[in-house]
Amino acid sequence: MSASRRKKRPRGRGTQPPASGPDASQLERLDRFRWQIPTSYKAGMRVPGVIYSSDAMLPTVLSDKPLEQLANVTFLPGIVGHALAMPDVHWGYGFPVGGVAATDVREGVISPGGIGFDINCGVRLIRTNLAEDDLRPRLKEALDALFRAVPAGMGTKGRIRLTHKNMDRVLRRGAAWAVDQGLGWPEDLEVAEEGGALAGADPKAVSARAKERGAGQLGTLGSGNHFLELQVVDEVFDPSAASALGIEQPGTVVVFLHTGSRGCGHQICQDYLQTFAQAPSSRAIKLPDRQLACAPLRSPEGRAYLAAMACGANFAWANRQAITHWTREALAGVFGRSARSLGMDVVYDVAHNIAKIEEHVVDGEVRRVCVHRKGATRAFPPGHLDLPPKYQDVGQPVFIPGDMGRASYVAVGTAGAMEQSFGSTCHGAGRALSRSAARRKLRGVNMVERLGAMGVGVRARNPRLLSEEAPDAYKNVADVTAVTHGAGISRNVARLRPVGVIKG
Repeated sequence: MSASRRKKRPRGRGTQPPASGPDASQLERLDRFRWQIPTSYKAGMRVPGVIYSSDAMLPTVLSDKPLEQLANVTFLPGIVGHALAMPDVHWGYGFPVGGVAATDVREGVISPGGIGFDINCGVRLIRTNLAEDDLRPRLKEALDALFRAVPAGMGTKGRIRLTHKNMDRVLRRGAAWAVDQGLGWPEDLEVAEEGGALAGADPKAVSARAKERGAGQLGTLGSGNHFLELQVVDEVFDPSAASALGIEQPGTVVVFLHTGSRGCGHQICQDYLQTFAQAPSSRAIKLPDRQLACAPLRSPEGRAYLAAMACGANFAWANRQAITHWTREALAGVFGRSARSLGMDVVYDVAHNIAKIEEHVVDGEVRRVCVHRKGATRAFPPGHLDLPPKYQDVGQPVFIPGDMGRASYVAVGTAGAMEQSFGSTCHGAGRALSRSAARRKLRGVNMVERLGAMGVGVRARNPRLLSEEAPDAYKNVADVTAVTHGAGISRNVARLRPVGVIKG
């Protein structure tokens, strides 16, 4: 195909924020931690937009203009209740990052922009029996071993080469495929969201190009905000919940893993944005932003995307499972003990770029809805049937990464999340600066030295790009979790402090 006739592909990043967007005077305050964009703000809004924020954080939320995107999300056909912005919200593609919306399964739509390009970008936490005093003398050795064991960086190839047949098996079975290959323990699957595999996956709905891009990347970390960190439990806020999660002792070393579906998920999103733009059922839907391209859930295109998205999600769970195995091997080698004796159990594994069919109460009625969580984490309460037996009394574990220099948080889901936010809470600190703005601000700063002075060892494929992920580029995760905890959509359990970071 000639260059002049080649179809344009959707870009993986949003366009620049608009010059306009609601200001503080156009918001209605609901309570201490919630504001509302009323439907009167913009003709065509079907439901209000609700923002979780503190007074101190609100100017930052307003300055990036993600609330204009939130208002646009409310135009989606079949949307119910309200569209939501978590306190870590920032500008994204179509939906803001930190956005949540639910659409009725009979009348509603599915929008790839409400899931994101990195399908099932998510977080896994692995506990250990090690104390910080055990790790510090061997920190350099441990980081070197992890850096060798886990390929990281854009375009990086993994240690596994999947045949076409095995790629299809990964897309169907997710983390279970990896465990069957000896890459993990059977009990790992019991503490992964959806058991590490989303139902309804159909490899036939995934393009050959998406499979090709993913086939060499299973077990790789990726770039950008993805990481593998050695952290220590810094403070425990809820001893009972922390004990249930196995992280009750301050000073305990844990491993925090954040990565997703790599090129496979990215290509799935690209493919279906193109499909939706061309489908007759989608062309009839009028929206204020073409990045919100969508299709009716019951249409052939909508059903195909759900099946392909499930495949991307399953690839991500298999990816984190393989990395878990090599992390265990690396630390076992450093400390001269088996991973079992090191107590390297998976605490839980959560997705924060995904859509799921769930039941929620809307206007007093139980409705089946498709919940889009884009940069948001499921936060189901104690007693929910979708939780593993070991967490029935405490609620779903929620992991909220911060930045390389400050902290990350562990929380649990609450009944309040089911009442307010379709069982959802935040997913991280949220960017305060774009990558280019962070590079400009930190030009000439040696981030390896700066983090080292903070007691954090770093290994990175390209240290020059560490400024893009520096603490300065992110909101303070303590401020974010104070909002979600205060609003009652998740409950803080513990704060984790980074001591060693692996970056792409």
